[in-house]
Amino acid sequence: MAKHKSIMYALVLGSSLCLNLLYVARDRWDWDQSWVSEAAEEAEAVASISCSGHGRAYPDGLIVEGLPVCECNDCYRGPDCSEFVPDCVVDADSGDPMFLEPFWMKHAASSTIVVPAWHRMSYEFNDGSLISEELKNQILKLHDIIRNANTSGRHIIFGAGATQLLNAAVYALSHDDDPSEARVVASAPYYPVYKEQTELFDSEDFEFSGDTSSWKNDYDPLHSYIELVTSPNNPDGKLRKAVLQGQSVHFIHDLAYYWPHFTAIPAPADENLVLFTLSKLTGHAGSRFGWALVKDEAVYQRMLTYMSLSTYGVPRETQLRVLKLLKVVIEEGEGREIFEFGFQIMSKRWEDIHRIISMSKRFSLQDIGPQFCSFNQGVREASPAFAWLKCEKEEDMDCYNVLKASKIIGREGVMFGAESRFVRLSLVKSQDDFNLLLQRIEKMVRQESNIILEENNEAPTSRNGSCAVNVDHFVGS
Repeated sequence: MAKHKSIMYALVLGSSLCLNLLYVARDRWDWDQSWVSEAAEEAEAVASISCSGHGRAYPDGLIVEGLPVCECNDCYRGPDCSEFVPDCVVDADSGDPMFLEPFWMKHAASSTIVVPAWHRMSYEFNDGSLISEELKNQILKLHDIIRNANTSGRHIIFGAGATQLLNAAVYALSHDDDPSEARVVASAPYYPVYKEQTELFDSEDFEFSGDTSSWKNDYDPLHSYIELVTSPNNPDGKLRKAVLQGQSVHFIHDLAYYWPHFTAIPAPADENLVLFTLSKLTGHAGSRFGWALVKDEAVYQRMLTYMSLSTYGVPRETQLRVLKLLKVVIEEGEGREIFEFGFQIMSKRWEDIHRIISMSKRFSLQDIGPQFCSFNQGVREASPAFAWLKCEKEEDMDCYNVLKASKIIGREGVMFGAESRFVRLSLVKSQDDFNLLLQRIEKMVRQESNIILEENNEAPTSRNGSCAVNVDHFVGS
């Protein structure tokens, strides 16, 4: 009898434990579902704030009365960004690639991620590395689709944008067996960060030595050189090749804009060290992510050392977001949709600004003709990220201030190692920004045309003292 009761107690206790485990599992499952739902609801609530189409609200933005406030585009203000400021200054200096924002809004569902608070809290991945192997695979897959870089036999390094990788590469190339100070050079007009960053670090191992052309005929074999080659070039969008030659010359190829929405891709880049950045690929400049493809093992190891001692890798949240974005890029339209979307916008913007400037004798733009693109398997028109504007009139020596007087802020040509007659104007910002820039440029060209027409149609004094000229048709055209 006692034995029978004992068995009964055991069965009851076992059943109780099983029921409790089921309740705990059920509660945990409900909790798992609720936190995902709450996170999604919060994100959707913020995304639904329209800001009149001239701004954006963000979950990490300033909160007023329980809601994130609208962050307005330039020249718009008010609680919902609906108030236009007609006399504002147009910022065409920044290279903020906001032109791709509509693409990601269209693909909101497939590109959104939820990051739990316990996501990869460790310093390293399970294999002891600092990079996501799956993200690496997606990057290599993307290059194979676009055919803009040879990835065979290359090591890959992640960095906080191309800016960090640039200095890691300069550091690695200047610490080879050559004891002399490396001369860092770039062909003008060159990206200003090359000079600024090199001088900031003030290293005994390398120094910025200006325009590459100044060393082409004055090459010193006792010195090592690091030539920075930007293709397509920032600011003029032209495809470039290395200038210097010799055993003591190293090259860093900055291919930030070597994507089909900015340029034709004649052939895959097959260089020893190339840099890419997410900001110009997907538009996510704020994520601060870039990668380098490195052929030489020793250079790769020195770059790894630099990255380990500076930031110890790229944040896991950043890598997760980039992985999600690249999967969308690759899967949508077999890797073509984002590039076709971007090319349509950029080529139209170039066409619009080129059409207006072509009517001017005061201003001119860089010449970029149609080129064959292996990605499109055909000849395509230009779609540069920037307009490299030149003031042609003799009295307009300071082109930056000529534009500033008309409330347009560009980036001064002297910053690129060029003449002050040049100014870089960004074409990659939001549609609001580009529309305002186009309106201001068009206004300047119209004013120029009216002045010329007035000068050409001044009534000369005839012998009989009168000469009637009808200029209404010309002035009004």
